[in-house]
Amino acid sequence: MALAAPIPSRTVLADLLPTAGSRLGAQARELALVAGGAALTGLAAQLSVNVPGSPVPVTGQTFAVLLVGTALGARRGAASLALYLLAGAAGLPWFAQGSSGWSLPTLGYVLGFVLAAALTGLLARRGADRSPLRTAGAMVLGNLAIYAVGVPYLAASLHLPLGAAAHLGLYPYLVGDGLKALVAMGALPLLWKLVGRRG
Repeated sequence: MALAAPIPSRTVLADLLPTAGSRLGAQARELALVAGGAALTGLAAQLSVNVPGSPVPVTGQTFAVLLVGTALGARRGAASLALYLLAGAAGLPWFAQGSSGWSLPTLGYVLGFVLAAALTGLLARRGADRSPLRTAGAMVLGNLAIYAVGVPYLAASLHLPLGAAAHLGLYPYLVGDGLKALVAMGALPLLWKLVGRRG
């Protein structure tokens, strides 16, 4: 019995999905991946809990964003979150708590999602999602990218000092981000192990 070919090192999980033989079929698959990532983020955004005194709720968005970027790769991941941003800004109510539009003080986090998806996708192309510690590093860097855009945007929108915005939109969420990273540390490397065995 012939041995299966090893999975190339620069492969992301989405690359392992079956592809149609025709060029049109391949393009349809790419569009479905991008749209699916945006839809997953929109669904996760509705898992939302208000934080007293803060305009930034706890949601499933950030976890979905990091998974989308990691699973799809930088190009597809960024495209998926750009679609999420543009559709929500245009009026589709799939931001956190069913909100939409350009005027939200939390829009900076959504802008950061695009950057985070690209970053985690780039890291995944280099194998960052195949071991627990490297997965944790990718998740931390992805979260930092989100906050690097979201917190200054929040400060500017609410006319607050950056430190005050960090108290509203950064510090209350660090424990939750750590828990999400722990889940990813277990799930992504395990998935790669399962894929390798089936290969």
